[in-house]
Amino acid sequence: MDEFIDAFFNFGILAEAWPILLAGLGQTLLLSAVVVPLGLLGGLILALLSTVRTRWVRWPLMAWVDIFRSLPPLVLLIFIYAGLPFAGLEVSAFGAVAIGFFLNTGAYYGEIMRAGIASVPAGQMEAARSLGLSRGHAMWLVVLPQAVRNVLPDLISNTLEVVKLTSIAAVVALPELLFQARQAQSVTFNATPIMAAAVAYFILLWPVVRLLSTLENKQIARRN
Repeated sequence: MDEFIDAFFNFGILAEAWPILLAGLGQTLLLSAVVVPLGLLGGLILALLSTVRTRWVRWPLMAWVDIFRSLPPLVLLIFIYAGLPFAGLEVSAFGAVAIGFFLNTGAYYGEIMRAGIASVPAGQMEAARSLGLSRGHAMWLVVLPQAVRNVLPDLISNTLEVVKLTSIAAVVALPELLFQARQAQSVTFNATPIMAAAVAYFILLWPVVRLLSTLENKQIARRN
């Protein structure tokens, strides 16, 4: 037991590694604050475009969503960071992560929002238009609020996955939490920094998990 505690819960090593772990946590929070809104923005654009009935819009849109939902985010990130320079486009590690998440998570958010829009009865749009609202205003003021409410648990669940997925930024040497924990582990030859990173993720995401459970229970109760 003593060997297990020394290998995974060594407080002396934790005290030494704490400064770089804290810096990594700050980078993770910053990254999440950038990529989640970017994904939501991309998803909103895709969801609104999905309401256009013209096939010249719908077919490329379907191809776009299918491609970026099918590509593994890690592969996409490596291609952007290491592949684009061969085309003369230099992208920083942070920029590569932001672009990759915009493309990948935007496709997932878009499908969730599209389902939300589809769940709103068509009569809501017709009623709003009959009151003199333009199609754009009716979508923004009447349909979208209801659509977001209908799929809010799914949006929060996807956001949880996005925040956890920021850990793949370590592959392009972006010093987020997991990267810093692995750096500390390689120096100390001890797993305590990794365990500390796991605890930090838990503390960061557990309140959101509880919020998600509450919303899901309320949604189930409303349907019953």
